[in-house]
Amino acid sequence: MHADQQLSKSLKPRHLSMIAIAGVIGAGLFVGSGAAIQQAGPGILVAYLAAGLVVILVMRMLGEMAAANPETGSFSTYADKALGRWAGFSIGWLYAWFWIIVLGIEATAGAAIMHRWVPGVDQWIWALILMVLLTLTNLGSVKSYGEFEFWFASIKVAAIVIFLLAGIVAILGFMPGVPAPGVTNLLDQGGFMPSGPGAVLAGILVVVFSFFGAEIATIAAGESENPVDAVKKAVKSTVWRILIFYIGSIAIVVTLLPWNSASVAKSPYVAVIELYGIPGAGTIMDIVVLTSVLSCLNSGLYTASRMLFSLSRRGDAPKSWTRISKRGVPAAAVLASTVVGFITVGLNYIAPDTVFLFLVNTSGAIALFVWLVIAASQLVLRRRMGAAAKDLQLKMWFFPYLTWIAIASIVALIIGMVILESTRESLFLSLALAVIVVGIGVWRYRKGGAAPAQATSGEEEPASVGAGPAS
Repeated sequence: MHADQQLSKSLKPRHLSMIAIAGVIGAGLFVGSGAAIQQAGPGILVAYLAAGLVVILVMRMLGEMAAANPETGSFSTYADKALGRWAGFSIGWLYAWFWIIVLGIEATAGAAIMHRWVPGVDQWIWALILMVLLTLTNLGSVKSYGEFEFWFASIKVAAIVIFLLAGIVAILGFMPGVPAPGVTNLLDQGGFMPSGPGAVLAGILVVVFSFFGAEIATIAAGESENPVDAVKKAVKSTVWRILIFYIGSIAIVVTLLPWNSASVAKSPYVAVIELYGIPGAGTIMDIVVLTSVLSCLNSGLYTASRMLFSLSRRGDAPKSWTRISKRGVPAAAVLASTVVGFITVGLNYIAPDTVFLFLVNTSGAIALFVWLVIAASQLVLRRRMGAAAKDLQLKMWFFPYLTWIAIASIVALIIGMVILESTRESLFLSLALAVIVVGIGVWRYRKGGAAPAQATSGEEEPASVGAGPAS
């Protein structure tokens, strides 16, 4: 490995486009949406729309900063400049921790599907195989990661597009054997909000985390041929991706089937496919979910390693993690992420209901913390730019009003996690972890403490977004 190598710039526009899409479409959409529908009824559409609007605002703010200054560390480096070195340190480590925990969750989910197909092979062996496969992919080259993610995302997009088109045909009454439902399932099963507005508000907390991952595109942009254009395209397409893929597909489900049916609770997409009369609905959905799991594993390992690499480059992680292979991959950071990922997979089999559950809960609210830091950083950096902001290639809409609305919305979601009993423990554990990490960051960068590190990887230290570093 060589410390003087630079990260490869081999991701193409098609890779970045699909990475952005893959970040939004996760297994949570296909599997977790059933519980959300059962909780709020057809009104869950309002919850998805509200959560989607928050994500759209956050991505626009992040896009503004990333288009002005594409960085592998993304929002962590912007927090450095806007809020102080302690903030970049803290949110970078929390974000890397989130994705490392995701590795354990997704590897186990994928192994469960493979074990159903090939029961002769123990589930833990499948988890090991999946982790090794995706580790090798990420060690190979960033182009390998991009290609895998391109095809994983293509399968997911194709599945949802077919699902949507078939749904429209069925709703219009043109599908043989499926009577047109009209608005019966939307209004006649206790009304549009059968459990009241409170359930819809609680539903926002359930669905909002499904959208986490869209920001991966801004991290990957640093390894693309044209990062500025890639960021602009990814951010601008976030709106229609959320509207079509999430809200569109959930609308198909709640229009075609009663929201309170057992089949919807178990697996809404399988229930709709069975309604179409397509044989092997469960197997079809298993394939789509497995693709989503592999995509999430692939992206999780990539994202965690790049954040650890960025932290190392700034002196906030072991210096050895800045080493880059001849293929332009931060191999040491990839392996560091993998080692902890393997440990979490092991804990999920050894102590699933104690240690692993505890670790998962410590990451439960990190998405909201990340979004809050993104919004606060954009607010500070945009104001610091002054008149120079007119030259930005991508701007936040109606600044600073929508930025403040986004901040208020995220704070409201955090308060909601306190109120809702099912999310309270996860929030408190996430807060406890955040307090520890922030405490370390503040202590590390207290007045007279460690000085900010300079780039050591050969990747040039980029210019600041705004008028200079935070004082």
